[in-house]
Amino acid sequence: MLSFKEIVKKDIKRVFLNPEEFGEKHMVSGREMCIIIDEEELTEREKKQFGRGRDGTHQKSLLFYVAAKDFGPQPEPDQVLVLDGRSYIVIEAGNESGIYSISLEARRK
Repeated sequence: MLSFKEIVKKDIKRVFLNPEEFGEKHMVSGREMCIIIDEEELTEREKKQFGRGRDGTHQKSLLFYVAAKDFGPQPEPDQVLVLDGRSYIVIEAGNESGIYSISLEARRK
């Protein structure tokens, strides 16, 4: 019998990142990957961080989920990542049971 964690890992591509379910194909740093862009979770995270203050150059933020296995090594904060031809800075990244959650920010000075 599979553990819950094993079931979740099997469902990463079969359900969560399946283009016929939740996932969408995007170009991430020159490679096509199935990801989920989450506008609502990003809004909630930004509410919690309001007042933290960056440098006043904020333009656009994105949060997306991708299979760790597809993406490769977990990105580091301040790393540049290109999503669909547009450059972003990685704000934070976490590994949630084999799925990375990656917060990005595009900045304009």
